[in-house]
Amino acid sequence: MYLITQIVFLCLFIVYSTQSLGDSSPFYQKCLERCNLLNCTEDGLHFTDDKQQSIILKVTQWSCNDECQYDCMWQTVFAFHKRKWNVPQFHGKWPFIRLFGMQEPASVAFSLLNLYIHIKMIRKFRFQVQSDSPTYTLWHIFCLICINAWFWSGVFHARDFPFTELMDYSCAFSIVLMSCYCMCMRILRNTSQTLLMVLTAIFLAFYFNHVAYLSTGRFSYAYNMELNLAVGAMTAFGWFAWCAWNRKRQPYTWKCAVFVTLGALSTLLELIDQPPLFFIYDFHALWHLSSAPLTILFYSFIIDDCKYLRKQEVEKSD
Repeated sequence: MYLITQIVFLCLFIVYSTQSLGDSSPFYQKCLERCNLLNCTEDGLHFTDDKQQSIILKVTQWSCNDECQYDCMWQTVFAFHKRKWNVPQFHGKWPFIRLFGMQEPASVAFSLLNLYIHIKMIRKFRFQVQSDSPTYTLWHIFCLICINAWFWSGVFHARDFPFTELMDYSCAFSIVLMSCYCMCMRILRNTSQTLLMVLTAIFLAFYFNHVAYLSTGRFSYAYNMELNLAVGAMTAFGWFAWCAWNRKRQPYTWKCAVFVTLGALSTLLELIDQPPLFFIYDFHALWHLSSAPLTILFYSFIIDDCKYLRKQEVEKSD
């Protein structure tokens, strides 16, 4: 889910620059050159000495060059701090304390928290909503897509590789597009099945086409941002319009409206670009944390909506 949160993740996510103040500094460059020369093979993958890595670092694929970058990063941070300079960024990222081989442990933890919330809430959904209720299957598919996306969000924040970046971007877009699809299916549910099938085919084709575009590795970040922003804005507008139109007949629609509003406000955290607190908690991680309680609110809305739709069906059959 997370219409607004995932829009911002893809639309406001800052593309990592090739060089930042920290990694472009002569101190860092000399440290990295010396470390690689003394410790690494020519390709930078392996150690030339008998240094033993922990199992967790091997599993998370920290190469010799990665270890040098990590060590030199902290030496540079301490050197900046000694001179009372501001904490620098490295390769477009703030320095984070590595924990169990994870580059951004707080973001990993909060991504997994969101994954857990989805699992917990879909179980509550299944307990309270009967399986013959309208849109019952739709929200299960939605939940699976969200679980998959939050899983890859955790993987990406644990280790940033081209493949994990691709999976994070493509899966995050799947949430944005699926949110739009669910909104369309809910609003147009009483139209012809042919129209709904055609609409489904269009959404599927559009998604796989965009994933193929992302897979080239040479995609335009600006275009990707604009696309996600456009889809997200359309979805938000659709939900708001629907909530306003049905607020008297379906009082529970306030939950959806509040969800979209709070989701939009929580994105302000993404606009704060400051060094992480204790070098663990940055505002991006806190943004992930803020999305967790919003999930509970949204599932409460869809539970009420499914009950309402089923009640309507029963009344019609009677």
